[in-house]
Amino acid sequence: MLFTGPDGEPRCKWSGAAPEFLDYHDKEWGFPVADDTRLFEKLCLESFQSGLSWRTILAKRENFRAAFAGFDYANIAEFGVADHARLMEDTGIVRNKAKIEATINNAERMAELVRAEGSLAAFVWSFEPKREELAEPQTVSTSAASQALAKELKKRGWKFLGPTTIFAFMQAMGLINDHAKGCVVRERVERARSEFARPGR
Repeated sequence: MLFTGPDGEPRCKWSGAAPEFLDYHDKEWGFPVADDTRLFEKLCLESFQSGLSWRTILAKRENFRAAFAGFDYANIAEFGVADHARLMEDTGIVRNKAKIEATINNAERMAELVRAEGSLAAFVWSFEPKREELAEPQTVSTSAASQALAKELKKRGWKFLGPTTIFAFMQAMGLINDHAKGCVVRERVERARSEFARPGR
């Protein structure tokens, strides 16, 4: 399923659902990421998206960054009662008590993971599925790899990150190329993935 963009080129249909989606689709979604801060941010934002639309989260992304110290996990891990109260009063973000608590918890778990694995990037990229394990683009909402990564994160104490949420994370961070066949960006992502140095390898 494709959408014809303003330049006349075909793109994933979802990118035409809202004006702000186009830039995100063309410049971010699916391109491989090895930066721990960006990866942690995306895990947090995917957690906040649970039950909501990505449009809601994307519109508030800069507010989330301001509220959560630029998603510096070491900083967030030190958040206390006053920070929790501040976040619950911040109308610029999603004020969900359980999700805010999960983000602070996950920052603490992130610190543990980095000590154990060297980096979040090396850890998550070790779950990159093999090409033969992938379904047709945009036909599923979970996978064996997302189930395995979600299970391991849960085992390590992370919260609000089930297989579907993790699959969306893997799509967005380039662990798979899930751009629709025929999408003008699919080839760009494929090229970026082929040139990408996998962390920890």
